[in-house]
Amino acid sequence: MFFPESRVRVYLYGQPVDMRKSFDGLYAVARAAFPQDPTGGDLYVFVNRSGAQIKVLYFDRSGWCVWAKRLEAGRFIGDWSKVHTNEIDCTRLKLLLEGIEPQRYLKRYRHVPPAGERCGVRPDSARKGNSGHSRGASMGGCVA
Repeated sequence: MFFPESRVRVYLYGQPVDMRKSFDGLYAVARAAFPQDPTGGDLYVFVNRSGAQIKVLYFDRSGWCVWAKRLEAGRFIGDWSKVHTNEIDCTRLKLLLEGIEPQRYLKRYRHVPPAGERCGVRPDSARKGNSGHSRGASMGGCVA
C-alpha cells in the first residue's frame, strides 16, 4: 500500500489525463501545470477521463516512481466540473484513493423552536396531559 508522509505536498491535476502516459509523459504534464519543480519530492495525482484510474507520480532520491490504481466499481472523481488543479492535503488524497469524494452537505431542514419553547420543553401553560411534566425534560434531554 502507498502511504504518503504528512509533510509531503500533494497536487491534484484538474483535467483528465491519458493513462497510457508513464514517467516522462506525466512528468511533462506536471512540469507544465505546476509552478514548482516536480523533482522536489512532491506527489502529483492524475486521474483518467472516466475517473476509474489514478496515477501518482513522485520523485524519490534515486528516480521517478509511478503508483497506479484502478477501481473495479465506482469512480475516483464523479464530476470533473468541480475539480481544479490545486494542492490537496494527505487526508484528501487517502480519501480519493479509497474512492471517497468528500463534499459538504447542507441540511435541508432545520427546526427552529418558537419563542418560549426550548429543546422540546413547552411553557407550563402549554403542557398537555395529567402528568405535570413534559416529555424529554425529565430525562435531561436538553442542556442549554
